[in-house]
Amino acid sequence: MKKNENNLMILNVIFVVALVISNVVTGKLIYTGISIFKGTVVTLPGAGICYAITFLITDVIGELWGKKQANKTVVLGLIGQIFATTLIVLTQFLPAADSEMQVAYEKVLGQNWIFVIASLAGYICSQLWDVWIFHKIRNRVIAKKGSNRARWIWNNASTMTSQIIDTIVFISIAFGFGFGWFFNKEMHLTLLSMLIGQYIFKFILALLDTPFFYLLTRNKSSETVTKPGES
Repeated sequence: MKKNENNLMILNVIFVVALVISNVVTGKLIYTGISIFKGTVVTLPGAGICYAITFLITDVIGELWGKKQANKTVVLGLIGQIFATTLIVLTQFLPAADSEMQVAYEKVLGQNWIFVIASLAGYICSQLWDVWIFHKIRNRVIAKKGSNRARWIWNNASTMTSQIIDTIVFISIAFGFGFGWFFNKEMHLTLLSMLIGQYIFKFILALLDTPFFYLLTRNKSSETVTKPGES
C-alpha cells in the first residue's frame, strides 16, 4: 500500500465503520459448542471479527504513517462511536409509526448504558495501548536488527496484548459489575469461561491478520518507514 492521503482516508473510513458496526452487532452471541469449567459453554460476541479489523488498521497506519497518525485514528474512532450512539438513541426516542417495529428496533439497537460504558472503556484502554506498545517494540527491534522485516513481532505482540486488555475491561464492566457476576459465586466460572473463550478467539484472529498486515505494508520504501524515535 502506498503512503498517500487517499489510502490514509480509506483506512480511517474502514476503521470507523468497523468500530461502529462492531457495537451494533455485539448483541448477537455466537454459540461455539465448546465447554470448559464443568460444562460452561463458551459464547462469543458477534463483534469479534469487526473489532479485530480495527487493530489491523491501526497497525498498518502506525507502520506507514507513524504513531501520531495512529493515535489520531483512535480519536476519530471514539468520535464516530459517540456520534453513532447519539444518533441511535435519538432515533429510538422519536415517535414510532409501528409499535412492533419500535420493539424490534429497541431489541436490536437499544442501548444498554453499561455496555456502552464498557465498550468505550475497553476501546480507549486497548487501542491506546496497541499504538503505544506497537511502536515501543517496533523501535527496539529495528534499532537492534536494522530492518523492519520482522514486522510480525510488533504486529502480533501489540494486538494480542491489546485484546487481553479489551477483553478484561469490557467483560469486567459489562458482566462483572453490570450484571453483578463478580458478587455471585455461581457466576464466577461463567465469567471466567467467557474471558478465556473470548480471548482465545481474539488470539486466533490476531494470528490470522498477520498476512494481511504484511500485504498492506509490503511496498514500503525508505521514505515510508517510520524510523525509531519518530512519532
